[in-house]
Amino acid sequence: MFFDNTIFDLIARGGILTAVALLWVVLLVQIVGLRSFSKMTAFDFVMTIASGSLLAGAAQASEWSAFAQAMIALAALFVVQWAIARLRKESDVVQDAIENEPVLLMVDGRFCTEAMDETRVTRSDIIAKLREANVLSFDEICAVVLETTGDKIGRAHV
Repeated sequence: MFFDNTIFDLIARGGILTAVALLWVVLLVQIVGLRSFSKMTAFDFVMTIASGSLLAGAAQASEWSAFAQAMIALAALFVVQWAIARLRKESDVVQDAIENEPVLLMVDGRFCTEAMDETRVTRSDIIAKLREANVLSFDEICAVVLETTGDKIGRAHV
């Protein structure tokens, strides 16, 4: 792409294409807004993962057409995310179709086994998250919520 099949070409491609692709993502975020990587919904989470994958593909491109395709795909991804966010804002039907509801997995120190079965979350998953939150006793738990992004949030009594 830059030099004839030499180590310099590999270095130039890796450095220059990565920098250009990263600047492209920054520009897209400036245009579309910070919500692009907010992880507020499952769709936002997918957006973040897909952007990273496309950025990596652009950085590894060995031909200009592959690089251009990755840049166009990034722009398309941002446009689709923006459009879906707008539709969600304007339509309860779209919002209900796209969003998941938070699920209570634990209330007042007791596991909600039906909700855990439905969401395929195990006791050990919850206990691990509680350890991360420095919860030492189930008596401290007011609620554990599986958020719409898949995060588990533990809340202790104050």
